[in-house]
Amino acid sequence: MQPPRLISRLDIKGDNVIKGIHLEGLRVIGAPREIARRYYQAGIDEIVYMDAVASLYGRNNILSVIEQAARDIFVPLTVGGGIRTVDDIVAALRAGADKVAVNTAAIGRPTFLREAAEMFGSQCIVLSVEAKRRGAKEWEALTDNGRERTGINVLDWVEEAESLGVGEVMVTSVDYEGTRRNFDHDLFRAVRERVSLPVIGCGGAGRVEDLVEALIDDRIDAVACASLLHYAHASVSEIKAAISNAGIPVRIEASK
Repeated sequence: MQPPRLISRLDIKGDNVIKGIHLEGLRVIGAPREIARRYYQAGIDEIVYMDAVASLYGRNNILSVIEQAARDIFVPLTVGGGIRTVDDIVAALRAGADKVAVNTAAIGRPTFLREAAEMFGSQCIVLSVEAKRRGAKEWEALTDNGRERTGINVLDWVEEAESLGVGEVMVTSVDYEGTRRNFDHDLFRAVRERVSLPVIGCGGAGRVEDLVEALIDDRIDAVACASLLHYAHASVSEIKAAISNAGIPVRIEASK
C-alpha cells in the first residue's frame, strides 16, 4: 500500500492562481510559479493545475505555466481544464505534465477515456469529477468548472470510468469547495465503495483534522488542498506531521 499523498491544487486563470467558493467568486492568490515552488520546497507530494476557464472559452492557456514549473519542481504535475483531445494530452505531457485530469470531454464522449488510457497508460489519466449533492446519497456530475448540469450520477460515472481504464479519480465537492466547512465525507466514502482505483478527495478542508479523517475513515488515497495552504491556515509540514501522528506513513522530508 502506497503512503497517502498530500496534493496542492492550483486553480489557474490567466497568469494567476485564483480561489473561489463553490467554484465561483474567484479571488487572485498570486503567481503560479512562486506558489508552486514554495509548496514543493515545503515537501508537497504532487501539484494539480486546473485551468478554471479553459472549458468555458474552448482553449487551454495553462501550458506555459506547466513548462515553467517543470524546470524546477520535481514532483508529479497534473494538468486539468480544457483537455479535450489526444493532441491536448500530448501537448500537456510535452510541457512537463505527468498526468492529465479530464472532466467535460469525458462526459461528452466517455470512450475518450479508454482511448487515452490505451495510448498513454492508465497511470496518466485522471478522471476529474465535480460533484453536486442532489439527495441523501446521490450526487450529480457537473462540467465546465461546475457551471453545467449533466444529469449523470457521480457514483455510476466513476464506476464506468474505472471500467474504461482511468488510473485514478479526483472528486471535488462543489457544495463544500472553498467553504472550509470540512470535506463531504459521505461523498468520498460512497466513491470509495464503488471503485478500487486510487481516489483523491478535494473541496472543503478547513482543518488538518479534516484531512486525517478523510484518509483514515473515508479510506481515500490522497487529499488535495487549496484554501488551507493558500491562506496559511496550515503548512505542508504541519499537515504531514498530523498525518504521521495519526499512524499513517507519509513522506516527511522537504525538497531543497
